[in-house]
Amino acid sequence: MSFRSSCFGLTGGIACGKSTVASFFRALGARTIDADEIGHEMLRQPGTAFDEIIKRFGTGILTASGEIDRKLLGMAVFSDPQKRLELNIILHPRIIKRQEELVEQYCQESPGAVVIVDAALIYEAGVEDHFAKVLVAWCAREQQEERLIAKTGISREEAARRIAAQIPAEEKRRRADFVIDCSGSLASTQAQVEVLYPQLHQLLISGQHGSG
Repeated sequence: MSFRSSCFGLTGGIACGKSTVASFFRALGARTIDADEIGHEMLRQPGTAFDEIIKRFGTGILTASGEIDRKLLGMAVFSDPQKRLELNIILHPRIIKRQEELVEQYCQESPGAVVIVDAALIYEAGVEDHFAKVLVAWCAREQQEERLIAKTGISREEAARRIAAQIPAEEKRRRADFVIDCSGSLASTQAQVEVLYPQLHQLLISGQHGSG
């Protein structure tokens, strides 16, 4: 079974609610893979990615204990598109490889299970064709900005810069196979997931996703 035919991609703008959506899918029985967490693991663990990042961005992004400070790294890359590109070149191939390994593992462990890869940059990285279908979690721009500020404590200017670094939400919605509106209550979002989950399961079983 190929990577593409066996999993679904879940994406959306930063702070739009995709992690919440992923948690609702997980509660229904889906196996989920968090691409951000894979990336964070690579930042925590010394290895080729860690070493390349230090070589490119310098020791100024390290904490006193020698770990990469994600906040400092984020400030550096979100203020400079070229640096952001260079970081993505280091991390994305490794994250995708690890995703593929986990998809294969989960398909073996849980045959017939819906496997969802929760990844912020599916469209930005041009990997939408790696998935059977792509789901987009969405909310209004104003909500997105407020949620990001509340979550991270960054300034409104920095929040706007980070949102602008991604493909606009409207473009992601247009390109999505399925859209989940996260602008309302948690109960509303959960209800949408509960409707969508059996549809994904049926696509997986029937093989209809192979033609899309």
